[in-house]
Amino acid sequence: MAEPTRLRALARLCRGIDALNDRIGRGVAWLALAMVLIQFVVVLLRYVFGVGSIYLQEMIVYLHGIMFMVGAGYALLYNEHVRVDVFYREASTRWKAKVDLAGVVLFLLPVCTLITVYSWPYIAKAWAVREGSIEASGIQGVYLLKTVILFFTALVALQGIALALRSILRLAGVTPPPLPAERRTDDGGTTASPSS
Repeated sequence: MAEPTRLRALARLCRGIDALNDRIGRGVAWLALAMVLIQFVVVLLRYVFGVGSIYLQEMIVYLHGIMFMVGAGYALLYNEHVRVDVFYREASTRWKAKVDLAGVVLFLLPVCTLITVYSWPYIAKAWAVREGSIEASGIQGVYLLKTVILFFTALVALQGIALALRSILRLAGVTPPPLPAERRTDDGGTTASPSS
């Protein structure tokens, strides 16, 4: 009786992590629109009015970095990362679960840990001096941008844990919970993935 309870707990945890990265990913996707609009304003100001804005130009870089770093967990959730899947694509569900579990335990989590450990002094130093732009009229928040590295490692590691949990459930013969996009129903139907 304890085994099904544990498996249900794993499925709930997996569902919670998936929902977190799904919400965050859908939220930061709007940064792409903000980048386009800001870039339009920069071009308009520069070529129509002859005015440059370092602040706005840096804002595009900040938004770009935030979008990709914070959205990495979302990409992992929906398996949108670049993958060399010569053997993986045609493998059985059980074999894929083994490969995913090994990949998370042997590569993803150790790399997230290394990035966190080695970036911590870099981020702490930036916070200690409240590092800002080298340009006087730039964004004086480089230390905040560097902090996004920690969000990147945390969200990717969490999603890696969810991927490992899905693999454990599959290996135990239990169907893992559906991805958030599969659970959403907009017009009575379900969506296969966010990119479809």
